[in-house]
Amino acid sequence: MAPVDWPLAIKPLIKKYCRVKHPLNYRNPFELLVMVVLSAQDSDAHINTIAPSLFQRIPNMAALAKVSQSKLTQFLKGVRNAVKKSKWLIEIGKSIKLDKNIPSTLDQLVLLPGIGRKSANVFLRETKRKPEGVIVDLHVVRVAPRIGIASGTDPKKIEQEIMKKLPQKYWDAGMAMSFLGRQICRPKNPKCPECMMKRVCFYYKNQVPKK
Repeated sequence: MAPVDWPLAIKPLIKKYCRVKHPLNYRNPFELLVMVVLSAQDSDAHINTIAPSLFQRIPNMAALAKVSQSKLTQFLKGVRNAVKKSKWLIEIGKSIKLDKNIPSTLDQLVLLPGIGRKSANVFLRETKRKPEGVIVDLHVVRVAPRIGIASGTDPKKIEQEIMKKLPQKYWDAGMAMSFLGRQICRPKNPKCPECMMKRVCFYYKNQVPKK
C-alpha cells in the first residue's frame, strides 16, 4: 500500500466536523471544565443529565470553592468515581477561586487535579483556543489505528503519532475522529460503506470483505 498523504486525506473529515460542538452540554468555560472532569470514565450523555441540577446549586468557581465534599458528592450521585471527582473539583475551586482565573493553556490545565491531556485539549477546542495537542478519547483510540494514522492503544502515543503526521492547523482531527467513531466507525458493525475515510482506511481495505 502506498504511503498516505494524511494532511490531504484528513481534510474532508475535519471539514465535516470542525464546527460541531462537543457532546457535553455546557454553557460557559466553568461548566465545561467541571463537566470534562466528571465525564472521565463516564459518558457525556450521563453527565449532561446531572449537569442542570448541579449548576443550579453550584453556578460558578466561587461556589465550588465553598461547597463541602460530602455535599458535592451527594450532587454527583450516580457519577462514576464521584468521591474522587468531588475532591478534585473542590481543589480546583479553591485553587482558581473565580471563573476569570480558569487557565487557558494546556500546560496550566494539566496541573489541575482530574485534568489530563485529553480533557485539556477538549477545553482548549471548545473555548476556541489554538490547539496544543490532539484530543484522544476512547473513540479515537479505536478509530485512529483502524484508519491507519496511528497504532496501538496508548492514548499518549496515538496523540504523538497524529501530531507528527498532521500540521498543527489540522489537530482538530482528534475530535473529528471522535465524532466519526460515535456515528460511523462503531466498535461493532462499523458503517464502512458510508465512511469518508474508506479510500485510505487500513481496516476497510484489509478486513472488510468486498462484494
